[in-house]
Amino acid sequence: MADKYEAVIIGSGFGGAINACRLSKKWPGKVLVLERGRRYPMGSFPRAPYDMARRMFWNVPSQGRSGPGVGPEKHTTGLFDIRVYKKMQAVIAAGLGGGSLIYANVLMMPPDAVFDARWPASCRRDKLMPYYRVAKEVLGARPIPQNDDPRRRIVRTERFQQVAKANNRKSELVDIMVFFGNDFNNPLAIGEQARNRYGALQTSCVYCAECDIGCNTHSKNTVDLNYLHVAENRYGAHIVTEHRAEKIVPVNAQGDDDPAADGSHGYRVYYRDVSSAKGAVLSALTNRVVVSAGTLGTTELLLRCRPTLPRLSSKLGQRFSGNGDFLAFVIGGADPAEPNYGPVITQRIDYNLHENFDPDRAFVMEDAGYPALASWFTEGAKPAVLNAKAALKAGKATIRKMAAGEKDLGEQLTALVSDDISYGTSVLLCMGVDKSDGVLTLDKNGSLDIDWPQHNSMPLYDAIVKASDDFRKAARAKVVAIPGWQAFSQRNVTVHALGGCTLADDAGAGVTSADPATFGQVFGYQGLYVADGALLPTAVGANPVATISSLSEMVAEGITGIAPDANL
Repeated sequence: MADKYEAVIIGSGFGGAINACRLSKKWPGKVLVLERGRRYPMGSFPRAPYDMARRMFWNVPSQGRSGPGVGPEKHTTGLFDIRVYKKMQAVIAAGLGGGSLIYANVLMMPPDAVFDARWPASCRRDKLMPYYRVAKEVLGARPIPQNDDPRRRIVRTERFQQVAKANNRKSELVDIMVFFGNDFNNPLAIGEQARNRYGALQTSCVYCAECDIGCNTHSKNTVDLNYLHVAENRYGAHIVTEHRAEKIVPVNAQGDDDPAADGSHGYRVYYRDVSSAKGAVLSALTNRVVVSAGTLGTTELLLRCRPTLPRLSSKLGQRFSGNGDFLAFVIGGADPAEPNYGPVITQRIDYNLHENFDPDRAFVMEDAGYPALASWFTEGAKPAVLNAKAALKAGKATIRKMAAGEKDLGEQLTALVSDDISYGTSVLLCMGVDKSDGVLTLDKNGSLDIDWPQHNSMPLYDAIVKASDDFRKAARAKVVAIPGWQAFSQRNVTVHALGGCTLADDAGAGVTSADPATFGQVFGYQGLYVADGALLPTAVGANPVATISSLSEMVAEGITGIAPDANL
């Protein structure tokens, strides 16, 4: 390997993968990709309870503190990183492919109305569309196949369509990044394997609803099967997994660390081997750095680098958003929903986002499936639930009501122990336009913390709760359960953290440049870029992958000077 890289890319999600591919095409063999998680070859995602607890959950901190992991062996390279803060929980991923390993596949561009005055003119919807079309082709986004094969019937899709009609709402299939073969007009048979257009082996979707816990058949178009696959196998990108970036320092003309430098002579990136408890600290010299560790990871790293990057904008950490994420379970439906079959998401119901935009109450509601193993867990928990119900009835426990003015816990437990509870359960995934006014900081221990002014976005959340109950009524279901919202405290759960390193026309308004020539470059530094969800100035309401990918393609084009295409 060269003594000095042309680029070091930190993180391998959508932003990191796109830049790894584009930059390694320009500088073959001279790009280093650092990923804190591990590789996941086909069939390697754990399913047994022990393995899931031991290997999948990287970090379950308490009270906003980042801990070393869970379980006796304290593994730090599992798939899920779960963060708990005062008014917000966040779920992020670690692994080669980043968030694409656990995402629910939807590629959806937000409407024009989302791109308000906080978005620089250079990256509003019309400017993003050419890049979106490239990303859509690379990621193979399309609706679920529709044909006469009875195995392609997804009952919950039909239920959502019926509920939308009953509530006078528009419902339509969404584009999902799932492999059904290379020919969109003639899908491969379920379970049949083929090489995708980039040479990676994939399996035509087997409809197992396991998208969000890692696809063991590689039916999901994760970025390790396209952008990263090409970067490594065609252009010689050096991808190092189980290594976490810890510090970025600019160097001077002599190649020495110099926090006073502006990056014009490059950077030294320090990173730690996290595959063992006593991991070595290594370093790499590079002409440029692209930070793509996800909204929380990128912002946290840059906040910790303030001593070595003192020119960073005072806006660093501002405009955090949870993208209005909301999760609800509609339990005890009169008709089956079959949530254990099909890709995790297949369609959407629009609530004032794409049509009749309402800036305070704009969101989409999407159907969701979950693995059969979760249903088995639910069925196995029934005896404990029955015991809890008996304890309530006997007056041995006093538990607050889970939904004021609605059913108390005893009534909800009655619904939970009905036969085949999972079979009739509908899962609602909502995303909306929250106020994007959170702030990311470091606490006194140097760990990331989130100040989330939840009350400012309450009109949105109230509208989602009402829509969830409207769904319950139309589905003739017994109860709506909203984890973390109804019981004991109202805490949002986001899987789409955004903001913190927002694009702007100058350092007084944001952290990164919106000028096409230096797009995504951190103000005050040459050759230091951000390419992930941290760039977004606001929530987008839709699943943000399309917007993040489009912006990341723009970052790569600004660095390389090469317009992107889907041939990679």
